[in-house]
Amino acid sequence: MKLPIKKSTKTKMFFISLSVCILVAALLAMYMPSAVAKDYIPPGYEYTENYYDAYGEPALFASVLGDAEFSRGETAQLNVVLSNRGVLYGAKSVKDVDDSRALQQLSLTELEYESQRTTAYGVKASLISGTEFIEVDPTTSSQTLDKIAPGELPDNSLTFTVTISDNAPAGTYLLELPVDYEYQSDVRMTTTEIAQLGLSTDHATYYTNVNTTMSIPVVVESESDFTVSDVSGGLTAGQSSVIDVTYTNTGELPANDAVARIIVMKPLSTESSVKSLGTLQPGESKTVSYSISAEGGAVEKMYGIDSEVRYTDEDGEIAFSDNMKVNIDLKVPVRQMNVTGLALAGILVMGLVLVIKSIRNNLRNNGNNKTKNNEEGKI
Repeated sequence: MKLPIKKSTKTKMFFISLSVCILVAALLAMYMPSAVAKDYIPPGYEYTENYYDAYGEPALFASVLGDAEFSRGETAQLNVVLSNRGVLYGAKSVKDVDDSRALQQLSLTELEYESQRTTAYGVKASLISGTEFIEVDPTTSSQTLDKIAPGELPDNSLTFTVTISDNAPAGTYLLELPVDYEYQSDVRMTTTEIAQLGLSTDHATYYTNVNTTMSIPVVVESESDFTVSDVSGGLTAGQSSVIDVTYTNTGELPANDAVARIIVMKPLSTESSVKSLGTLQPGESKTVSYSISAEGGAVEKMYGIDSEVRYTDEDGEIAFSDNMKVNIDLKVPVRQMNVTGLALAGILVMGLVLVIKSIRNNLRNNGNNKTKNNEEGKI
């Protein structure tokens, strides 16, 4: 004869079984196939039975893989890793299975499915720059992942291409990373009536969409930076001229032992293309003079001469500025004739006039003589 089990004993056994089931389900979730096969629209609750309500959901976090410090004017890859720190807190029994082994097995199977509710599925991340100084390549601005399970890192990071403006001030910029995903918020076991819908699955999964936004820090490094802030003087074809060029350190760090250089090509030339600037503190300017010659046949126009600054950075390394333009206007001189030239030109003109007049007189005299001879012959 089977002795009845006291209610308190049954309750203790239930909670012990529940704890064991949660532990087993969490372990099975690591090895069982995904329950996210969404080949059909989940049936209504009338075709299902619910044995447990589980608690917990995905918790996604973003971090930058590698160095997130960039220089002005740099185009680089920003690698972002999404991790899932979601935790399954537990499950609550909502349907009494009594002593039915079949119902107990169904409830345990549902608990296994419920353990996957902390996995994020269909993850889509988009990187958005809210500043004009950082541009995200549109072809890489949107990335997707099939799923992210808790405690697992994706096989591949999200790779975005970013370009830092030449004029970007140093500092930390926060880019936005909106992330969309879904997770299974409820799992229910199906009843035999599911066959009426032409389905043969043993469970139905219901999903909840989540939209969240994370921040990705990008650091623009402090450095020395230069610009040609002023140019005075001009060039004249066939002559040498002194051109004053002012260089300004527009960066955040001092430039030690700075040397400015210009690169000239025909029809221009210079005997000394390198000038010392010394040490330039942030915001400091210094002016140097270049002697530049222009060939006589130089075309009158604005010439853009390349220039750069070589300096020693804060780490004691040799560094170079970006290429800068020194714009110089070249003029062709107006040609003026001297007094002697004018006198010679006048004499030449007068001589031509006298020659022409003499030729005309000779022609006229010859014509008169012919006429007179003809008349005398007739007589």
